[in-house]
Amino acid sequence: MNMNLKLILATIYILCLCIVLFIVFNYLDFKELTNYSYIKDNTKLLLDYKNNHIIFFTLIFAIFSICWILLLGFGTPIAIISGFLFGKWIGTFIVILTFTIGSSLLYILAQFYFRDFIIRHFSKKIEKYKNLFHKNELLYFLIFRLSGGAGIPFAIQNVLPTIFDMKIKNYIISTFFGLIPTIFIISSLGSGIKSVIGENNSISYKNIISDPEIHWPLIGFLIILITSFLCKKIFFKKN
Repeated sequence: MNMNLKLILATIYILCLCIVLFIVFNYLDFKELTNYSYIKDNTKLLLDYKNNHIIFFTLIFAIFSICWILLLGFGTPIAIISGFLFGKWIGTFIVILTFTIGSSLLYILAQFYFRDFIIRHFSKKIEKYKNLFHKNELLYFLIFRLSGGAGIPFAIQNVLPTIFDMKIKNYIISTFFGLIPTIFIISSLGSGIKSVIGENNSISYKNIISDPEIHWPLIGFLIILITSFLCKKIFFKKN
């Protein structure tokens, strides 16, 4: 990969990280994070701002989510935050749409600049599945997404198909539909957290676990983790 491109990507990544850290440290009082009233009051302020500037807020969140995925960020925190801010249904749709866009842009970028690096580091692990993948890449990658990526970090999931030279159309379709179960469960968890904060003047582990909007998504998430573990053992086991 061109050294100038590496420098540009590293600079953008560091800049985005600095912006996020600046916002976090400038607007959050970490000493008060154990104070439930502080959390509840700031949650209300954030949600009120979102409701009063819904288009602007949604647009900024969407752009941030796309950039986050493009810069190899983890998917779970964004899905939880989206469910918290927008609810499980709208939050799920926003995340699936932005993750599909961000993942597709990352895949295209990887095809042009990281293909040799990815093949060198990951090709041997899935060499025996190349023929299967080429027979029906859409179905195979859809199952891979539906299973939660077999426990593989989201950023790596997004670039693995470069090994198979997957068609971008099939990549987009399988990513969009394959992410729905996992994202819905995680967004539902975020929505449940907002519900617990809004409905209780004090909070305890019992309140959290006993709330159906919390424990059902947690059960669903556990099922996805087990499925991912099994898929990893079957499809990505070491020879």
